[in-house]
Amino acid sequence: MTTHRGGCHCGQVSFEVQAPADIAADQCNCSVCRMAGYLHLIVSRSAFQLLSGEDAIETYTYNTNVAQHYFCRHCGIKSFYVPRSHPSGISVNVNCLDPSTIRSVTITPFDGQNWEQNAFKLSSLSD
Repeated sequence: MTTHRGGCHCGQVSFEVQAPADIAADQCNCSVCRMAGYLHLIVSRSAFQLLSGEDAIETYTYNTNVAQHYFCRHCGIKSFYVPRSHPSGISVNVNCLDPSTIRSVTITPFDGQNWEQNAFKLSSLSD
């Protein structure tokens, strides 16, 4: 496992995550992920540590209100959130990680536009 550092664009929010150097990410095509350019790396909460910016984080929820979409209130970047598929985990946006600790990224498309029919495909990811 590698310690990856990441955060928002303005630097107010920063975090560390324990994950492989070879990252397997999911690219969801739901309206939120597609518009935000989000690449999912789902990890357990114990693998994630918020370092700074708790006071800079706002939350957006919709539909079932299970997912907690966190974003920096200063720059608007969503660098991590609590996913509906793994409410006891964290989804980190691979695009918000420092690339110096990433050896490779393999991206798997996920049909989030049809979430109800495809959510089972995410069951093998960390929780």
